[in-house]
Amino acid sequence: MAVFQNNLLAGAAAQSSTTPVHTIDQSIRFNSAEAAFITQDSGGSFSNQSTSTISMWVKRGNTISNGNSNTFYGAFYGNGGRYDWMQFDSSDRWGFGTRNTDATTADAISADYHRVTNMTFRDPSAWYHLVLVLDSTNNVDSDRIRMYVNGERITSLQTSLTIPQNRGFYTMADGVENNIGAYEDNTGYSSNLYFDGCMAEVALIDGTAYDASNFGEFNNSGIWIPKDISELTFGSNGIYYKGQDASALGDDSSGNGNDGTLRNIAAHDQLLDTPTNNFATFNRVYSDAANISDVTYKNGNLQADATSSQFDHTASTFNLPKSGKWYFEHYLGGRYTGFGICIVGQEGTISSGYGFGTLSTSQGFGFQDNVVYNGNSATVTFGGQSSLGDILNCAFDVDNNKVFLGINGTYYAADNGDDGNPSAGTNPTVTTSFSLSTNDIILGFYFSTADGTSFVNFGQEGTFGGNKTAGGNSDANGIGNFFNTVPTNYLALCTKNLGS
Repeated sequence: MAVFQNNLLAGAAAQSSTTPVHTIDQSIRFNSAEAAFITQDSGGSFSNQSTSTISMWVKRGNTISNGNSNTFYGAFYGNGGRYDWMQFDSSDRWGFGTRNTDATTADAISADYHRVTNMTFRDPSAWYHLVLVLDSTNNVDSDRIRMYVNGERITSLQTSLTIPQNRGFYTMADGVENNIGAYEDNTGYSSNLYFDGCMAEVALIDGTAYDASNFGEFNNSGIWIPKDISELTFGSNGIYYKGQDASALGDDSSGNGNDGTLRNIAAHDQLLDTPTNNFATFNRVYSDAANISDVTYKNGNLQADATSSQFDHTASTFNLPKSGKWYFEHYLGGRYTGFGICIVGQEGTISSGYGFGTLSTSQGFGFQDNVVYNGNSATVTFGGQSSLGDILNCAFDVDNNKVFLGINGTYYAADNGDDGNPSAGTNPTVTTSFSLSTNDIILGFYFSTADGTSFVNFGQEGTFGGNKTAGGNSDANGIGNFFNTVPTNYLALCTKNLGS
């Protein structure tokens, strides 16, 4: 089934608060398959740092299988094996480690991890706020490394090793490179040493041990939301990556001018998906009853590739809302890229290797190669074959059970004509025999290795991974960046439009 959870931070876009809400307008996407990261060298001669803070908002993309990890921060001194790092480990737990393998003094530490949470981070629909506080000056050993998630300090730890008092860290130290999205400034590692997903409001604080309350607060609904942190003291080596300029995503907003160098990150990696407006994506933890969901994900779960010549399935992290009008776009990989909807629980009737078109009219439908199918029989034909790069326009009028499907901005009707008009509500492609407003409806996608790669845009990224020039079209609430014109009164699938 599809995933959308309101605990943790899927609900971070909730706008009810006792104080004015700080809005985050963009995030930066990191694609581990391309070894994407940001690096910054503090310069100067080497010295350790006893006190620093890292704060970042993180939405995970693809996780790395086969016992590997996702590294999302590394402070590296290129001499003698001295470094700090943070990862999601092979079990999706958050871990921090610090290493000084050549030291002969009492502060020598060579173990891998020094803190590892029991808590796991697996929800692809959630934004998590992570704060790491490093303060070796603290008299209490357990307080020398502190970890916070969504405002709560993590005390349930699988690993918790002693850090000697006044032992230096490498995070924010002079003469150390600080890497966001990677272990060190090197693109030659395997993908597990790079982060996959999105980050927002990345703050590296030099010389101050801030608590999580400096970066966020709980609103009236008990949801952790961000604060404006622009007035914090960042310290001379401090860095603040906001990603507000798509042409310079490594710009430092701390006032220090500590700009980072981009590695395999482009302007299209600025996304509208943020902690204060969370968008749907492909769902990397989707598992359907037919057990045909072996899909490879990239680009923040907005790109999907099949692993077999038959159809591999996935779904959206959001189910179809039960009221209103909704729009999104699907960049087709070719003839064998499909889309469909299904009542939750009915996908088990899909034959292995087939698409949503095997469903009956009382269960859902499937689209593939410009044809709408039910029971493996064509019910609507658009004419012509689907090609790599065609944009499938998907518009749902939930209250009236109408579905409008288009190709490159032209919508097709149930009589095979090209006069579908979602703005006027006339000539829909499909009028469902079941209620869209009372059933839980999966938005499903399927792919084959016979095609090229596929992308989805729920409004957060209009270039489909740099394969198109963004159209700059927003929805009825002025939200999103869509390739084609959004039909009148239709909305993007995001938390602001869902009222959460």
